[in-house]
Amino acid sequence: MLFIKIISNLSFFFLLMACSSYSNLSPIKESKKLNQFFEEEFEKQIQRYPTSQTYLGRKTNYDKLDNHTIEFKNQTYQLANKSLKRLRKIHYKILNRQDQISYRIYEYQLKMTIESQKWMYHSYPLNQMFGYHADTPAFLINMHRIDNFDDAQDYISRLKEIRRVFSEKMVFLKEQNKRHIFPPHFVFQKILSDSKNIITGAPFTKSQEDSPLLKDFKNKISKLNISSKKTNQLIEQAKSTLIKYVQPAYKELISYTQNLNQKVRTNHGAWSLPQGKDYYHFRLKKMTTSHLSPDEIHRLGLKEVKRIHAEMKKVMQKTGFKGSLQDFFQYMKSERFLYPQNEAGRKKYINKVHSVISKMEKALPKIFNTFPKAELKVKPVESFREKSAGIAFYNGPSLEGNRPGIYYVNLYKMQDNPKYKLEALTYHEAIPGHHMQIAIQKELKGLPKFRRTRGFTAFSEGWGLYAELLPKEIGFYSNPYSDFGRLSMELWRATRMVVDTGIHAKKWSREYAINYLKDKTPSAKLEIMKAVERYFVMPAQATAYKVGMLKILNLRSLAKKELKENFNLAEFHDVILKNGSVPLFILEENIKTWIENQ
Repeated sequence: MLFIKIISNLSFFFLLMACSSYSNLSPIKESKKLNQFFEEEFEKQIQRYPTSQTYLGRKTNYDKLDNHTIEFKNQTYQLANKSLKRLRKIHYKILNRQDQISYRIYEYQLKMTIESQKWMYHSYPLNQMFGYHADTPAFLINMHRIDNFDDAQDYISRLKEIRRVFSEKMVFLKEQNKRHIFPPHFVFQKILSDSKNIITGAPFTKSQEDSPLLKDFKNKISKLNISSKKTNQLIEQAKSTLIKYVQPAYKELISYTQNLNQKVRTNHGAWSLPQGKDYYHFRLKKMTTSHLSPDEIHRLGLKEVKRIHAEMKKVMQKTGFKGSLQDFFQYMKSERFLYPQNEAGRKKYINKVHSVISKMEKALPKIFNTFPKAELKVKPVESFREKSAGIAFYNGPSLEGNRPGIYYVNLYKMQDNPKYKLEALTYHEAIPGHHMQIAIQKELKGLPKFRRTRGFTAFSEGWGLYAELLPKEIGFYSNPYSDFGRLSMELWRATRMVVDTGIHAKKWSREYAINYLKDKTPSAKLEIMKAVERYFVMPAQATAYKVGMLKILNLRSLAKKELKENFNLAEFHDVILKNGSVPLFILEENIKTWIENQ
């Protein structure tokens, strides 16, 4: 008893000491200090990246592209270490809850940045998903607005910058190759194809059609209120720059890629890289914001595949189809469920997307209190990258509010976009999915800018997948085929967990992964091939969707169980959306705090 009493007294003493150490500190001043730190950090980071300034809607450094030197990358890690030291001088314990969340998120991001230095050479700058050969022109086409003559001059300056960027990337690639790190063999033909598309057409080749960048530039300056003389001067400047700077950059890249194409003949997962096992564990931690192991994620994926197959059979029975689930998969690939492979078919698809969005907008007040202000646009993927780009993706609005959110649909092959998937895909990418979550996040005036502009894959993609299910709960998917489409997309994310861990931890081949998806899903062959190839170049990213969705659903079940009749779905969504994108462990804390406060 005496021992317990001494310990108790010591604990009380240390508690008093701890309290006294903060007694002279002002929570208000410390909060102000923290948010000033965040503002300084944000601006310091943004100043390093001209393209990020453009994404935000600013026109500072509008004539420049980012620095891609190895020195710049190393400097990034050094700055993260310095920032972490500065952050830790702020007294966390006396901050209010929202400031504590901001503190922990920023601390977590800095730690991940520092940890990632070890794996700097393990990424693939050359890839079919977000390689700089396609992303750089896509950035100019989609993000560089031309509102006046100076903006047009800046566009031309950025065209010149392409040669510098490509040269810096080439230095990185060669250093990476010394370490025996190469992208999978299958990416090279896609890189070559996309790169050749950029320098095909005027002024590069004798053609009546303009190349993608010249076509974009001409289209943008045609809307300016300037003389025809100035317009012609700008066009000639652009042509000259494309020939002198852009063409040599792409030709060097094409030559290098062709050489690698002969040299590299393997398609292996992360396990084959130096310290590949540790690298994949890092990627899983980063993507899922959890400590789930490859085996745990693999087993979870298998379990979900089994559950979803059972639900699919029930929907199949509602349609009156006679046969096995595999027979039904084949039936769903028939012409009946496809729009025509022509301009009329593409137009019908886009019109249907607009119709689905319009109906959902009217239903949102049933389950939400907060709505995005930013406009949402729907666009087909540009022709120069449609062969290699994903089926659909979303680009968020600018922080400044001068650019809308854009839902891109890839209509290169209409068989990859069947009618039965359209509804669920639109909910995921548009509303109540990515546009809702990301636009609201950008518009959260009370949060530091870094929380309004950065995100976590498990949160954002988990929300997108949850947003596919949510409409069913308020009466959507009345057509059983559309409901099957919803399940097929959830199944797709479940099989991703299996395939991603299979490729990177269990040494699955590309062919084995493709055959697994052919057997387990109703997806088209090209979609399956694109997906598997995506998983190869983006280790662990595909696992985040289902991990995030399951976390949201588990937390919702917990809230319903604890709050019973006091549970309010719109308020639950507010807790998720009005805190921005957060790691899943902080999302869990936010929901549990809300439950306690109720």
